[in-house]
Amino acid sequence: MSSSLVGETYTDAFGRERAIASDVRAAVVAALGPEESRSDVVTIVRRGALLPTVGDLTLEDGSDLGRSESMPADAPYGYHRLARDDGSEQLLITGPSRCHVPPHLRAWGWAIQLATTRSRNSWGIGDLADLRELGEWAASAGAGFLAVGPLGAPNPGPNPEPSPYYPSTRRFGNPLHLRIEDIPGVEHLGVELAAAGHDLNAERRVDRARVAVLKMDALERIWRASHDRTEFETWRIGRGTSLQHWAVFVVLSEQFGAGWQAWPEPLRDPTGAAVAQFAVEHADRVSFHAWVQWCFDRQLRDASARLMRIADMPVGVDPGGFDAWDWQDQLALRVSVGAPPDRFNAAGQSWGLPPFIPSRLREAAYRPFIETIHAQLRHAGGLRIDHVLGLFRLWWIPSEQDPSRGAYVRSQTDELLEIVALESHRAGALVIGEDLGTVPPGVRSELRRRRLLSTRLALFERGLPATYPRQSFAGVTTHDLPTMAGLWSGLDLDDQASSGITPDPDALALLRSRLARAAGVGAAIEAPVDQLHRRVAASPCMLVAATLEDAMRVEERPNMPGTVALQRDNWSLALPTPIEDLASDARVLSLVAALGRDHP
Repeated sequence: MSSSLVGETYTDAFGRERAIASDVRAAVVAALGPEESRSDVVTIVRRGALLPTVGDLTLEDGSDLGRSESMPADAPYGYHRLARDDGSEQLLITGPSRCHVPPHLRAWGWAIQLATTRSRNSWGIGDLADLRELGEWAASAGAGFLAVGPLGAPNPGPNPEPSPYYPSTRRFGNPLHLRIEDIPGVEHLGVELAAAGHDLNAERRVDRARVAVLKMDALERIWRASHDRTEFETWRIGRGTSLQHWAVFVVLSEQFGAGWQAWPEPLRDPTGAAVAQFAVEHADRVSFHAWVQWCFDRQLRDASARLMRIADMPVGVDPGGFDAWDWQDQLALRVSVGAPPDRFNAAGQSWGLPPFIPSRLREAAYRPFIETIHAQLRHAGGLRIDHVLGLFRLWWIPSEQDPSRGAYVRSQTDELLEIVALESHRAGALVIGEDLGTVPPGVRSELRRRRLLSTRLALFERGLPATYPRQSFAGVTTHDLPTMAGLWSGLDLDDQASSGITPDPDALALLRSRLARAAGVGAAIEAPVDQLHRRVAASPCMLVAATLEDAMRVEERPNMPGTVALQRDNWSLALPTPIEDLASDARVLSLVAALGRDHP
């Protein structure tokens, strides 16, 4: 029954048991829909183990093993199929059970948001060539990784969504991050567009709408002038139907506007005859947008070659975007995920992202989830899963309800984590779980058993860095929290007030004293950036990250949760120093020295 997945009570951030209102629980159960999935539609089967029943076994690579009673001891890890005597088919997940972790892992790196990490050659926004150059410098300075914010494409339209955590898709890249000058065929482009693009760097604010106009103009000119598309067409075939669906979706968005729910009804069905006919009628434009993704994939590969890139997977997608259109049958589109009230958000949070319906996802043989993880790991050496608690349970908020009026829906944790481990193994990539906030009992022990790195932030931790667990990704702050300079100057309080949020000086004082203690200094001195990072770097943690905002003593945080574009330029305040100057910035070099991990 769907109702069995929905809790009747939960323990809040203050340790109090809370009852779920009956009307809220009923709405969440209704959003789950009828329990149509067989309980045995998916099963985890280890190598050498008995199958759930005797049947015809076909491995993922197509090998037909015929009638079988057990999984062969030498079977490859993968997604295999068992044809049962009753005519049904069962997905068998055979994986390593634990994620890949490189031996003797101990490294430091930078955590960045690419949009605001610019060079003098940027067109108003950080691009993949900037990422490549940053990686080359960071590697020469001793860094072992770059943890890069989400790079998924926003919903197509004249005003691109600034938040990388609200993507149209988690499977395809944001064209705004392309370096136009590195695209094959750029010799056909005049110099005037590049000059206009470089002029956008004069403003600190990243103006995505103007960037989009210039880059799309440039891409279209190059596409029209280029004729040798052999390499692109070969790549396109290899990417399969998902790429075709994405390209068609973009063209539909150009024709009918952003948000597929408002399109003519026949076009809301991605597999319908109307969409297929539209694709034929607009074949050249569809090919253009597929080619844009080829350009992105080439540049992402090159940007990830010098230094391990840790990708960042948002917890969900824009309900009006591509993934929601393509997978609408598996999503609860009239529900938003979020979080109940806690110490940092007294009203709770609603992120506007629809969750997968567990039974529908299983009926789809987990294809949407597998494809998402696989795409995120493309050219990456690691993956950060935002709100990894969602693999255990998610806070569902029915439409038009306050964030506090939601209910937890349990996930199929074992199956989801098995898929994560399998994809991690295939990619040879480590996985980090963002397990901040109210963490239910048993979650961190299960993540540890599965070899996902936990997240430890000095802003949240009461213990000293020396006590952080080894299997962790550690840092001081994140994009959603105050920078060290903002905390010490008090500007973060002013920023909150000007953004329409009631500031809490006591909370800021608490965070400041916590960081001072972790750094081993007094709270009255200037922001102890180097001292604190030196302590964190000396911790047992496998990975330690610093933000470029802290390195450059930036006082504004990248994002102020709970605010929208009219209140604040979230995700749009470029760093004050172009990446070419990092190697000569005394503040940055001092922090680099503090981050050295020669300590035991």
